[in-house]
Amino acid sequence: MSTVALVTGAARGVGRGVALALGDTGATVHVTDRESRHRRRSPLPGTVEDTAEQVDARGGHGVAHVVDHADGASALDPLVDAVRRTHGGLDLVVPNAFDGNALPFAPASFWELDPAHWTNMIDVGLRSHYETVRAVVPLVLARRGLVVLTGYAAPDEEQVVGGHLVYDLAMAGISRLARSMHHDLARHGVTVLCLSPGFTATEAIVAALGDALPPGVDDVETPGRAVCTLLADPDVARHGGRTLTVADVLAGSA
Repeated sequence: MSTVALVTGAARGVGRGVALALGDTGATVHVTDRESRHRRRSPLPGTVEDTAEQVDARGGHGVAHVVDHADGASALDPLVDAVRRTHGGLDLVVPNAFDGNALPFAPASFWELDPAHWTNMIDVGLRSHYETVRAVVPLVLARRGLVVLTGYAAPDEEQVVGGHLVYDLAMAGISRLARSMHHDLARHGVTVLCLSPGFTATEAIVAALGDALPPGVDDVETPGRAVCTLLADPDVARHGGRTLTVADVLAGSA
């Protein structure tokens, strides 16, 4: 039986890369995003339908769901119903939707930040991670699945991530979500962890930096390969509640 997965925020960036890597394994990948061919919000390339078709081209089966996670948990109801009817459960959930690039991102003192960063990163980003997992818990329990939240692990606990209070808070919150969710789900055979990508050449980063991209930058499928490694690990539960870096997972040192 092939893997059935859900990846949110998958029109571009890390979410798209995770979906494509799963496609390489023959998985059925349900992908969500508000960026649709029928309603474009960004000049950057990529829609949720594009990603689903790219998953198909890689040997998997992509299923596109146009979902704006800013609309709250009820926006997931049709998706949850469709997965329940078609598959009965989920083997993997990767909550990734995060509106952190909706405003220009630059370090600043917290009183100088546009309050809309809070809306994008906390009310949409952190909250949608929580709401996604909460909505699909029955589907994950049905298959004793794996939940991989995408976030960021600061190498130094004294560091303010990105020099940006709201981003720092959102990333710390996602790590704590993974720990607390695993605490509640581990006894039911479900593992929850947080995965921290390195510097990744997402469409937004490429558009911002162009030829100034630093050497050794990861492509968007690198985090996806780490997700596939975790999914294939029969002892993945040992990582429950932790925040792991993509580099450590791929190097086998996590």
